Amino acid sequence: MSDLKPIPNHLIPHKMLSQDAYSQWLGIEILECELGRCKVAMTIRKEMLNSMGKAHGGITYSLADTAFGFSVNTNGRFSVSIETSINHIEALEEGDYIVAEATLESLKNKVGFYIIEVKKGDTLVALFKGVAFRTAKEWEE
Repeated sequence: MSDLKPIPNHLIPHKMLSQDAYSQWLGIEILECELGRCKVAMTIRKEMLNSMGKAHGGITYSLADTAFGFSVNTNGRFSVSIETSINHIEALEEGDYIVAEATLESLKNKVGFYIIEVKKGDTLVALFKGVAFRTAKEWEE
């Protein structure tokens, strides 16, 4: 039996971010987290633009994927993505502040299904869907 205690569910994303150099480089901040839901945000920087002067699609995808990963793990078990997809709806530019909110749609013993909306203000700019595999390993301090 381990002497380590489980981490409170809403704190798991903060631990994950502290160990995630890529999300830190993106400048992602956690706005809200609770069981089955997480909201994160970031600002588009010049080095994130493509050859057309718009945010590279991978940037929006990365923000949504981070919200997804954090949300999935709030259930207390190490969970990983097994399938994702994204619809890019609006182009983004340098200086745009975007927010991704992941919401649990269905949770089973081994898989979780999530919808992640990425918005700039009230405008939906991307829609991401994710399926996660839930391992038996629990998050501990």
